[in-house]
Amino acid sequence: MLTRTSRDQPIEHGGEPGGQGGGWLDLSTGINQVPYPFMAPAPESWTRLPLKADTEALLAAAVAYYQSAGPEHLTAAPGSQALIQLLPRVFEASRVQIVGPTYGEHAVCWGRAGHAVVEIARLEEADPGHTTIVVNPNNPDGRCYSRDMLAEAAERHRRAGSWLVVDEAFGDLVPAASAGLLVRDGNVIVLKSFGKFFGLAGLRLGFALAPVALSETLRAEFGPWAVSGPALTIATRALADETWQQQTRERLADDAVRLDGHLAAAGLEVVGGTDLYRLIHSEQAQRLYEHLRTSKVHVRRFSDHPNWLRFGLPAPDDEERLREALSRLSR
Repeated sequence: MLTRTSRDQPIEHGGEPGGQGGGWLDLSTGINQVPYPFMAPAPESWTRLPLKADTEALLAAAVAYYQSAGPEHLTAAPGSQALIQLLPRVFEASRVQIVGPTYGEHAVCWGRAGHAVVEIARLEEADPGHTTIVVNPNNPDGRCYSRDMLAEAAERHRRAGSWLVVDEAFGDLVPAASAGLLVRDGNVIVLKSFGKFFGLAGLRLGFALAPVALSETLRAEFGPWAVSGPALTIATRALADETWQQQTRERLADDAVRLDGHLAAAGLEVVGGTDLYRLIHSEQAQRLYEHLRTSKVHVRRFSDHPNWLRFGLPAPDDEERLREALSRLSR
């Protein structure tokens, strides 16, 4: 969300329950609560500098998983947030359109780098003469543009000599909508987050898919050893594990349907989301937020949309705890 009123004021993100003691059920982040079951990396991955061969193995796995152009189009980084912060600094100051409301760090980082940032409501409204940023699927409402729609927008921008930036942080849920192959046309940048779908946000890993020249610039900015040895090892295995990926997509879809049922039973209106989170609208959102905190359940609120709350999917073992907390709303 575009929530920052000053470049010096921090955006409120999820992941910080901020309450007393432990025992919190944190549903504020939209991160998979059943993470990839990795094996501990070999001791040398912790004690030596990451090897070039390890980075090459990760990029090869990422090319296959993201159905992207070759590894020369990829930059591995310590989280997609690091890419969001770097990207505006490699472009000259310009006018930037962001399809919103959406993840607020895009506006903050481009604005901090001297760009003139405006919010537009729909991708179709974008002026192709200026850089456009779209989060797909969108955070927090889940709006998703098809690959064909993104390709049409990319072509309009290409003819006008401008860029289309597609943030696919939650794109693992809808791989058919990915714009990854469009980067070969020279004016599309796709950002990927490893941690959300695989449930390993603390690993801090993200990717930029971009034209070769821009990829070379981004890699040079990060310098050597941008990704830790353990992250290289774990992510390479996870990106190649097609069985876990398919089973996880199916489980998340089922879990999201059950979450819808719990929210509906509590009289809450679901207005959007993905299979990792649901967005609800309620005139009593602040009261609901505070009520859930009495049960040590933390969800995401939005200062610029006070009637919204975002519920991340709970792990199966925590589902009953959320249901019980919601059931006490009407008591």
